[in-house]
Parts: sequence; structure tokens; C-alpha cells
Amino acid sequence: KMKSNLGSVDRLLRLIVGAVLVVLALTGVIGAWGWLGIILLATGLINFCPLYRILGFSSDRSKKL
Repeated sequence: KMKSNLGSVDRLLRLIVGAVLVVLALTGVIGAWGWLGIILLATGLINFCPLYRILGFSSDRSKKL
């Protein structure tokens, strides 16, 4: 089961930066790497980062892994 491992600030930053990267990619301001923003958006929306799980890290201070 995926347990939340993102704190509120981490989640908000992922959503904002992800959205900005996708918009910049859509408008052609930045290259294709801007589509990586989709990963940030997805992890922010589901409130879970698989890489954090692998590394044993959590930015969610209300819970421990």
C-alpha cells in the first residue's frame, strides 16, 4: 500500500513546479525535458514519491515510514 510520504510544502512545490514546467513545455519556451513536470504533478496529486520510498525518506513530518 502507498502511504503518504510528502509533507504539505513538498507537495505544494511539486504541484506548482510541475504545472509551470508543463506549461513552459506546451508553449515551447523550454524543451521536451519540461514534460518531466508530469512526474512532479502526479506525485503531488497522489501524495506519494516512489523515490522517497526507495531512499527511506519522508518529508511528511506527521508520519514515519
